[in-house]
Amino acid sequence: MNAESAELQRLPEPLPAAGWGWNKFGAVIVLAFAAHLAFVFLLGTKKPVAPRAVRNVPVFQLTEPGSDLIRLTDPTLFALPHPEDYLAAAESLLPAVLTNVFGYTEPPAFLMPDPAAWGAAFNAFMQTKRSEAFRPSFKPEPQLVMPRLAMESAMPQHSTWRLAGQITGRRILNLHNAPTLTLNDVIGPSHVQLLVDQDGNVASAVLLESSGYDAADQQALDLARTLRFAPADRIMFGRLIFNWHTVPMTSTNAP
Repeated sequence: MNAESAELQRLPEPLPAAGWGWNKFGAVIVLAFAAHLAFVFLLGTKKPVAPRAVRNVPVFQLTEPGSDLIRLTDPTLFALPHPEDYLAAAESLLPAVLTNVFGYTEPPAFLMPDPAAWGAAFNAFMQTKRSEAFRPSFKPEPQLVMPRLAMESAMPQHSTWRLAGQITGRRILNLHNAPTLTLNDVIGPSHVQLLVDQDGNVASAVLLESSGYDAADQQALDLARTLRFAPADRIMFGRLIFNWHTVPMTSTNAP
């Protein structure tokens, strides 16, 4: 290998980095801080504040109340009325009052009020408006007594039933009373549809409208099936309506 080839194979030297390095940045910051401090010390000296001259301020001056200087400096002297003008005009217009001098031998006596006469006019007025004396009555006043009327209870006292429809006028051979139910409530009527044959027997009993209580409806069906009517020439339809009477359940009638 010769010298020329060794020179060609030598590596190139690194180029310097472009831009500023950290050293330059630090130097610029230090210089800027030092310049700032120099400006502060040079231009930051305190100077005494010179007071400003006072001009065009109001001035107060004490004068006498009746001073002619105040009247002359009043801007409303000829524009508005003043008390002095009225007093001068009044004194010039009022006539002079001449007082008569009498030769009194004693001091004047003032009229003093009489306490005994106070309210005399009111008492005289009340005498004209006097009313009759009130006479108390010690007898007791009669007490009003209302007559007691025998009021029947609006609620039925026992269970009832009635016929409706074609069998209304048909005679019943065996009458049965509807029982009173032991129930802590009021129930509606039970409607039972009946089919009665010519011999008067109940051929069919169907519940049309319930009372809301199953035991009452069952008793209504049982009573309807046991009825016997007078014979007739034809089959008739009708209804049997039970109006139930209920009594509250107590320890004596509890099942």
